[in-house]
Amino acid sequence: MRVLQLTYRVPYPPTDGGAMGIYTITKGLAENGCVIDLVAINTPKHSQPKDAMKSWARQFDVFVDTQIRVFRLLKNFFFEEVPYNIVRFQSSDVDACLVKLLDATSYDFIQVEGAFVSTYLPLIKAHSVCPVIVRTHNIEYIIWKRLAVNERNPFKKWFYQHLSKRLYKFESIHYNIADGIAAITAEDKARLIKMGVERPIEVIPVGTEFEKFSHSDSSPVQHSIFMIGALDWLPNVEGLNWFMQNIWSALNKKYPSLELHIAGKGTPEHIKSWQLPNVKVHGFVDDAVSFMNSYQIMLVPLLSGGGMRVKIIEGLAAGKCIVSTTIGAEGVQAENNQHIAIADTPEEWIRTISELIEQPTEIERIQKNARLLAAEKFENRAVTSHYIAFSKKLIQFQAKE
Repeated sequence: MRVLQLTYRVPYPPTDGGAMGIYTITKGLAENGCVIDLVAINTPKHSQPKDAMKSWARQFDVFVDTQIRVFRLLKNFFFEEVPYNIVRFQSSDVDACLVKLLDATSYDFIQVEGAFVSTYLPLIKAHSVCPVIVRTHNIEYIIWKRLAVNERNPFKKWFYQHLSKRLYKFESIHYNIADGIAAITAEDKARLIKMGVERPIEVIPVGTEFEKFSHSDSSPVQHSIFMIGALDWLPNVEGLNWFMQNIWSALNKKYPSLELHIAGKGTPEHIKSWQLPNVKVHGFVDDAVSFMNSYQIMLVPLLSGGGMRVKIIEGLAAGKCIVSTTIGAEGVQAENNQHIAIADTPEEWIRTISELIEQPTEIERIQKNARLLAAEKFENRAVTSHYIAFSKKLIQFQAKE
């Protein structure tokens, strides 16, 4: 099949959840014989070479300056309908690239990666008759709604609430322009239906290349916990700050030898400057698997966000014992105390981590179950096959009309 894929970033290298969520499906489609034209918005934040995805797709690179401009943001907030989060990705150069490809090529289906590039759906539909699928990596309005709940600053709280309502309206309208939706989680599918999205919705999770996350035979540092995730993403920073303010001091006092290791790209300066006993801030690490295998218990203290935490999928595949909030584990289909440990309040976090530290056999049991779950639910070949079957169903349905 011939596929046109539109992305809000070049999904390479696959070192964070956003890139991984796109990269694995692109690679999977290519390995299944699909010929892919990848229109990738290349941004200052995620700038990559124009041929970064050449192994899997013919890449059409379009630079868009998505840097936040305060005056432009305020003007948008008070006088425009489409939220600034979306407007930043609008470009006449992307319009021109899409029109040129759509007018010259017959595609079997078109794949739009998330809300940020859903703004191009009306143009795509005007120049193509093939099915268009939106992969909803996150339901964006949910992220900001949840951030508003935990925000103490009154102005920020009001701003997040207002932005959430605007994103809700945008997503509700634009997802109904598509012919089908590939939701990352069952929870997101339920939200889309509640939002009034009437297109066919299939739950297709993010896949992982399972063989890259082989469980290490080397022993991790004993009495060690770790966090890994993009620290230029607000929900991750919020969760880390919450953990440090409410949980770490009690754990450190109870277990003076316990080590906390923190890794992630885009680490803010205030986190880099932490000088705390037994806390090491690594910043960006080249080898996430090696980092995970070096330490004992993985932490995901997420309070907001949406979609699926790709780093949890990777942690499961690596056979890690993971402690997460309910929100962090959303969509992973993991059973509490079987494949993962769920904790939401500071008291639950302290108790859960303490029990694991004092019962190493529980860590081993959860690790084994975690890897089995990852193999069953998230192996990329199976995920891609599911996605291809969904696309063929939409193609056949359209052919009958």
